[in-house]
Amino acid sequence: MEMTQFNVEQFESFETPFFYYNEALLLETLRVLKNESDKHHFHVHYAMKANANNRILEHLKQAGLGADCVSGNEVLKAVEIGFKSNHIAFAGVGKSDKEINIGLDYDIFSFNCESLQELIVINELAEKRNQIARVALRINPNVNAKTHHYITTGLEENKFGINPWEFEEVLEVLAKCNHLKLVGLHFHIGSQITDLDVFKSLCLRVNEIQEWFISNQILVEHINVGGGFGIDYENVDENSIPDFAAFFQLFADFLEVKPNQQVHFELGRAVVAQCGSLISKVLYIKNGQKTNFAILDAGMTELIRPALYQSYHKIENISQHGMEHSEKYDVVGPICESSDCFGKAVVMPMTKRNDLIAIRSAGAYGEVMSSAYNLRDKAIAVYSSDLN
Repeated sequence: MEMTQFNVEQFESFETPFFYYNEALLLETLRVLKNESDKHHFHVHYAMKANANNRILEHLKQAGLGADCVSGNEVLKAVEIGFKSNHIAFAGVGKSDKEINIGLDYDIFSFNCESLQELIVINELAEKRNQIARVALRINPNVNAKTHHYITTGLEENKFGINPWEFEEVLEVLAKCNHLKLVGLHFHIGSQITDLDVFKSLCLRVNEIQEWFISNQILVEHINVGGGFGIDYENVDENSIPDFAAFFQLFADFLEVKPNQQVHFELGRAVVAQCGSLISKVLYIKNGQKTNFAILDAGMTELIRPALYQSYHKIENISQHGMEHSEKYDVVGPICESSDCFGKAVVMPMTKRNDLIAIRSAGAYGEVMSSAYNLRDKAIAVYSSDLN
């Protein structure tokens, strides 16, 4: 998406801040994703935690993706949108009894179980209903995702998953759980992974773990290798669609899939991040001794990633063109927190009050993580197809 595709005149009719979604880019991303995954007969579930906007979810459902959920409410939302129950996977290290019962209500594809006790609880709840629950074991493979430590999930020190030294006990528990059916092995090692060698390491570890289960007379119906495929936050327009061909080809090359065994993925950020931008207005320019501040009407309440992860988002002044007269700005929001900063020393054209600012790659973990802190109004969503 080129910057000229931001129609500033049309944007001026909306109250800022708002999330802008380029649906044409989303649809093209989905087309490429499906083409490349279908080549290998891979199944893709969309990780709903990335963005649960109804209109975005409709596009994902229409593209034929399943749903990867991490709460009972996400399961309910997936059903409401029209995702088929047998395409809904439910992960999460702390599923409540209420949430488990929601999954049982809809007889979902799989509960991705993260502890021995969870297996026992799901079995007890399923037994009360005289129901068989399909479960996959989420396994902690101890593979370093080489990403931010807050979004690394596959190391022994992380809270997620069942560890290899528990495998013997897992088999003992499963033998006693008559209302569980083991259908899969599930892995997820982290998020925003841009080094494909990390996924190669995951494949090799999955192969080892699967061989252990096969040696114990267990061959599951599917292997779920999770998600975590990252995007290019810096070269947004040049790399607006991730290299899904290379991503899926790596798993085809290195994952040892058994006959009739399915391979599942859980992709979120890679699907929706680049289609979304946070559009904000400059309230004030404040000149300091060491820096200038561009104070926006959007803050960490709309996009918390920079404050939470110290993450980078490309920031553009879309009201001004040309860099003949440029300045460096600390781009900050109005929230009463010093961490409410989108970027430091950002080079932009000479910026003034009421200029519109686009914070790019906000389609994932933007709107869905927004809050009402400071009793802020919720930012609306604006869609490209409505502006044509």
